[in-house]
Amino acid sequence: MPRIAGVDVPKQKPIHIALTYIYGVGRHTAGKILQEAEIELTKRAGSLSDQEVAKIQNVIFKDCKVEGDLRKDVTMNIKRLMEIGSYRGLRHRRGLPVRGQRTHTNARTRKGPRRAIAGKKGVPRK
Repeated sequence: MPRIAGVDVPKQKPIHIALTYIYGVGRHTAGKILQEAEIELTKRAGSLSDQEVAKIQNVIFKDCKVEGDLRKDVTMNIKRLMEIGSYRGLRHRRGLPVRGQRTHTNARTRKGPRRAIAGKKGVPRK
């Protein structure tokens, strides 16, 4: 497994897909990286030479913010929103959806499992 930007990328996959295992690199960015490093997209990650891996590393560190630096920036941005008391910061603090989704129904991923309300089940309906 080649190690690029501190991540072991799978050797059996094409390199443009394998690069997406790095946090902060999607398919579009992977294509740009490989174009700049002059490596063909369909080449398997396991068949890369050491020089090609070094080229990819250099391009990533020169142009992209990935892994730890990117995670730190995202975390700091969220903390800043929470500190200044913006609406988005409040939604982050309460663990609710941030981007305008409805919460009356759905949003279970963000809100967590349902909590039972005392006395609600036994109320008869007319």
